[in-house]
Amino acid sequence: MYRLLRPALFRLDPERAHALTLQALRYAGNFPISRKLLKLVYHAPSKPVTVFGLSFKNPIGLAAGYDKDGIAVRGLSALGFGHVEVGTVTPKPQPGNPSPRVFRLVEDDAVINRMGFPSRGSAYMQSKLSPRLSSEWMTRVLGISRQQTLKRVRWNTILGVNLGKNKDTPNEEAVLDYLALLQNFAGIADYLTINVSSPNTVGLRSLQGREALEALLTQLHQQRIIEQQTYKRRIPILVKLAPDLSDSELDDALEAIVRTHMDGVIVTNTTLGREGLRSNYRGETGGLSGSPLTVKSEAFLRQTLKLVNGEIPVVSAGGVMSPEDAKRRLDDGAALVQVYTGLVYRGPSLVQEIVKAI
Repeated sequence: MYRLLRPALFRLDPERAHALTLQALRYAGNFPISRKLLKLVYHAPSKPVTVFGLSFKNPIGLAAGYDKDGIAVRGLSALGFGHVEVGTVTPKPQPGNPSPRVFRLVEDDAVINRMGFPSRGSAYMQSKLSPRLSSEWMTRVLGISRQQTLKRVRWNTILGVNLGKNKDTPNEEAVLDYLALLQNFAGIADYLTINVSSPNTVGLRSLQGREALEALLTQLHQQRIIEQQTYKRRIPILVKLAPDLSDSELDDALEAIVRTHMDGVIVTNTTLGREGLRSNYRGETGGLSGSPLTVKSEAFLRQTLKLVNGEIPVVSAGGVMSPEDAKRRLDDGAALVQVYTGLVYRGPSLVQEIVKAI
């Protein structure tokens, strides 16, 4: 079916096409009949894995960036994913960078984006992911906190929330944004991801430096302990890294991640590299994803696995365009694999195809 729809979608502006497909999944997921139909069409066999204490029905997930505001989790979970990571969410609403900010490089099976964390904000995503358990008078009269009035929804998949700082928050105060988001989503998400690797927020990637990253993650871990006492469960925290780190920078970042008791690392985010591109859009600024990232991401995965030496699980993302790509990552030692741009070029059946192949 996607082969028939793709030409029409590719005639649209990329961001517009994405918005239409996301809304379609949102509406399809909201109605039992259409949701059941999606599950029947895109059913993936059970290939359960347990990673950072969570039970996944299969190791294939949706990378952050597809559903930035958490509006279509029900529809997305019906496509066979073992986990869905929403966001990146920021504490306050922000529009992101000016348009145009997404470009299809069709000749390269790639996408360049410079979105810049467009987000409706933390409060909006909370409202979409966890409806009120009780009325406002219970909060006022009984003194129940807002967190206690939120019901943790059980989706048909593991839910991750990707956290980022607002554009106007200086790096020196970034920890305040991440702490606020951790508190807001600790009772909602199955796991949280700290995004310090997007190339589209000025200065963000400098938070991957050893001292800055260790200081940030130390405070997040301390707050995580408090949240775990509140919710009586483990709250895994992952960190997402860029593929453009040098070997020494990667070593430093991973040491900080392990020392601060993080539960895993996601490699990789999009790249600033432009090697071998043919498209006329190759000169556009932003993060590159898709087939040109495949080799770099696989090499980065192998180096990361070598450096962590089994101390924490590693999630592989970036350039996963086919079942063969995903299988290589898992065979190399990735605990989980995430896809995004592959869906743009192959369609939603890619998830089913991957799970059947592994």
